[in-house]
Amino acid sequence: MPMGAAPDRPALRHVGVIGQSNYSQFESTVERLGTALRENGVRLFADASLIRRLPDAEPFDPEAVDLLITLGGDGTLLRGARLVAPRHTPVLGINLGRLGFLTAIPPDEIEEHLARLFAGDYWLDTRFTLEAVVVPADGSDGDTFIALNDAVLHKGGFARVVRLAMYVGPDQQEVGSYGSDGIILATPTGSTAYSLAASGPVVDPAVDCIIATPICPHTLGIRPLVLPSNMEIRIEAVSPTEELILTVDGQDGAELHPGDKLIVRKGDATVRLVRFPGQSFFTTLRRKLNWALENAEARTR
Repeated sequence: MPMGAAPDRPALRHVGVIGQSNYSQFESTVERLGTALRENGVRLFADASLIRRLPDAEPFDPEAVDLLITLGGDGTLLRGARLVAPRHTPVLGINLGRLGFLTAIPPDEIEEHLARLFAGDYWLDTRFTLEAVVVPADGSDGDTFIALNDAVLHKGGFARVVRLAMYVGPDQQEVGSYGSDGIILATPTGSTAYSLAASGPVVDPAVDCIIATPICPHTLGIRPLVLPSNMEIRIEAVSPTEELILTVDGQDGAELHPGDKLIVRKGDATVRLVRFPGQSFFTTLRRKLNWALENAEARTR
């Protein structure tokens, strides 16, 4: 069984579907998916973009489903994963986008892979999440967010440098302070997303860590850090600044006001991605990011 596989597979009798409708294949994919799910006798729940296209579906309820299917790209999967992560509900992504690093199957293989799914021929790749908490300057309770990929603290408005300080661990050791465009705090799942574009490391999802990647630091003396996942991280602005923004998985977030702090720690919620035999982190890395493509091509000659 692949690393991260879960031996306890749920019954998968209540299936939720969410989607992003601005893809050319969206309508035809919904039709194929609806037919395949009805043939397997499941009870359907669909979000607002889909419910009129799936007339036998009930309104989507994240607490009622055994499985969530997302139609779109990685962004759609991230949105859906955050909805069901507190209940550890499995997520299957059907890729209608370009990269599709987290999604598992293309639309023309729906029937084949759903047959394997309902026959139990799959495994669950468990990914941990981050909990990002905005702590107001007065110490009151702030907003809490779940991130599967990353929590990014950055400047809003004009492109000005912000000076941030980072503290880690139970004794809040100061790592340092520096001027930059912000900082990315990523899970191993998010190591191949924004963090990678900012020169962060590629990390296997089985590694239990948090990656702290500065965004365009104004010094050569700061580099990405890989920290233990049980280490709480605190980020604060060194000098009062306006327009400091937290963005979670590129979709959600909040403004930070002068004196506010950001606390990031490993979350209790987990995301269980549906995978099929032959699918792994490194096969996805080679296929989607052309990782070691030259060597892979050489072996096929």
